[in-house]
Amino acid sequence: MAVEEMHEASACKQVDAGITRVFQLLGKRWTGQIVAVLVGQPAHFTELRRAIPGISERMLSDRLTELGAAGLVVREVDEGPPLRVSYRLTEAGAALEPALNELAQWAERHLPEPCAEKFSC
Repeated sequence: MAVEEMHEASACKQVDAGITRVFQLLGKRWTGQIVAVLVGQPAHFTELRRAIPGISERMLSDRLTELGAAGLVVREVDEGPPLRVSYRLTEAGAALEPALNELAQWAERHLPEPCAEKFSC
């Protein structure tokens, strides 16, 4: 009899469905940073791009679209001229603030800062 067959499948620990959904969305590169920037206040597209070094316009646009579809971000057009688009968190998006603060504190305590120079560590 194989080891897998020696115990019931229901006895195996499985990942919580809620955690799975959260990380499917927020676990994507850049998504958490976008939400973190918007926690403080709404921001225009260019402000978001400047606040998140390394993100491309295309990736920012894609992630904002995903966050909008998930009901966490609202896109608002500011009539011009010039025409500007801003983004703000919905109530559901803003509710992530305590969790993000906890994660930031955890990172300060448990994740070392990346080395500034390759050989100075």
